[in-house]
Amino acid sequence: MSEDYGDGYDQARYTDGDRYVPLLSEKNNREVDIETPLPDDLTRDSLELPDLSEPELARHYSRLSQMNYGIESGPFPLGSCTMKYNPSFTEDIAAAPAGAVHPDRDGETVQGTLDLYAQLQEYLADIGGMDAVTLQPPAGAAGEFTGVLVAQAYHEHNGDERSEIVIPDSAHGTNFASAAMAGFDVVELPSGEDGRVDLDALAAALSDETALLMLTNPNTLGLFERDIVEVAEMVHDVGGLLYYDGANLNALLGRARPGDMGFDIMHYNVHKTFATPHGGGGPGAGPVGVSEDLEQFLPTPQVRATDEGYERYEPENSVGKVHGFHGNWLVLAKTAAYIARLGDEGLVDASAKAVLNANYLAEQLDYEVPFGPFHHEFVASADDQDAADVAKRMLDYGVHPPTTKWPEIVDEALMTEPTEGENKRTLDQLATAFNAVAGEDDATLESAPERTAARRIDQVSAARDPQLSWQALDEE
Repeated sequence: MSEDYGDGYDQARYTDGDRYVPLLSEKNNREVDIETPLPDDLTRDSLELPDLSEPELARHYSRLSQMNYGIESGPFPLGSCTMKYNPSFTEDIAAAPAGAVHPDRDGETVQGTLDLYAQLQEYLADIGGMDAVTLQPPAGAAGEFTGVLVAQAYHEHNGDERSEIVIPDSAHGTNFASAAMAGFDVVELPSGEDGRVDLDALAAALSDETALLMLTNPNTLGLFERDIVEVAEMVHDVGGLLYYDGANLNALLGRARPGDMGFDIMHYNVHKTFATPHGGGGPGAGPVGVSEDLEQFLPTPQVRATDEGYERYEPENSVGKVHGFHGNWLVLAKTAAYIARLGDEGLVDASAKAVLNANYLAEQLDYEVPFGPFHHEFVASADDQDAADVAKRMLDYGVHPPTTKWPEIVDEALMTEPTEGENKRTLDQLATAFNAVAGEDDATLESAPERTAARRIDQVSAARDPQLSWQALDEE
C-alpha cells in the first residue's frame, strides 16, 4: 500500500515498492507572472513554482535524505573505494570567507592561497617520497592520465617513442582507460597464484616498447607486493618507468613511501586517503607526484617559493594544462587541513587502524577469504551465492554492501574495506550482516532488498539509459 501525500501526484509513475516518491516540482504549484526587460524570445510569460511552507520544504528534503544511504548513515565498506568519513572541520575551512578567491587573480594578491598550495605540494611529496607534485588533476583517474602523459613526454624528450603500458589484471579499470586514452597499447599482466605480481610473467611482458608499469601496492586484494624492489629494477632495466596508483595509499601512510620502493610517478586519491568528498561527478582532486627527472614535464602552472613570496611558473617541458587554473582549490584546502590536523603521528595511526579493522573484520566472517595476510582491505568469496544478491540483501540489514564481482580472480568477490574510521561495534555490526546473509537461501537473496526506498532496480538499463531529471521522466 503506497503512502498518499496528496497534492495531486501521479501516483502510478512515482511509486517504487512500498514507498511513494513525490517530486518537488509537483507540489502545490502556483503560477507567477514575470516582468523582465529581457527580449520576449528569451522569456516566458509565467512560471510555475512550488508553493510550500518552510515545514513542508524541510520535510521534503529530509525525507529524500532518509531514502539514501551515505557515510553519515552507517558503515560504507566499499572495497578499493575507501569511503572515509569527511570531518566537518574541513568543510568549515572550505567555507571560510578567505577561501572565496577568484582563480584568475594576480599572484601577488593571493599569496595566502599560493602558500597553502606550496605547503600541500611539500606535504604530499614527503608522504609519497616524491620530488615534486602537481595539484592540477581534478580526480584520481585524471591524475592517472596526467601521469601517463608525463611518462610519454619523458620518453619522447629522450628520443625514445614507446608504445606499451603493462597493467596487472587486478588493476583498477581506469588504469587501462588512461593508458588507452594516451594512445598506448595495454599489455595485461596475469597475477601469480599468491595474488601478487608473477615475476616470470612480468619478465615476459616487459620489452623495449614498455613505457610504464602501472601498479598499486598493496594491490586490490590488500596484499603487499613483497618483490616491489625487484619489480622496479626489472622495469628500469628495460628503460621503463614505474607508476604508483595511489588508490591504496591509505594502508601505508607514514610507514612506507612509493618513492622509496622505486616508483617514478604516482597519483594521490585525496578522497580515499585524506578524507575529502568522494566521487559523484566532482569536484575532486588527484595530485600527481614525480621523481626529480620528471619534474620538468609536470602540468602548468606550478607554484614555488621566491625571495619575495610565491609565484606561478611553467615547467620547462610541461605537458600543458590538464585543468583550469590550479585545480579544485577548495578540495585541496580540505586535504591540507586534514593532513595538518592529523600530523605525522595521526597519519601513522590512521593507517594502523585501517589495517587492524580490515583484518579484524575478515576474521569474523563465515565467508572464505582466500588470500592473506592483507592490509587495509580484503576480498572474500560468496562462493555458491551470487555476490550481487548478497550485496542487495545486506541493505536490508541496514549496512552498505562491499564492492562485488571484482577483482575477477576471486569467485563471486566481496571486496571489503572498513577504513580506520569505524570502531569495533560497527565492525561487529557489519560481520553480523555478512554472516546472516551467508546463511540465507537463494529465494531470499534474489528478492532482496525489501526494506529500502527502492527495490531491485534494472542496473543495466540504469547504466545504459540514465534518466537524470524529472523532465526526462515526463517525456516518456
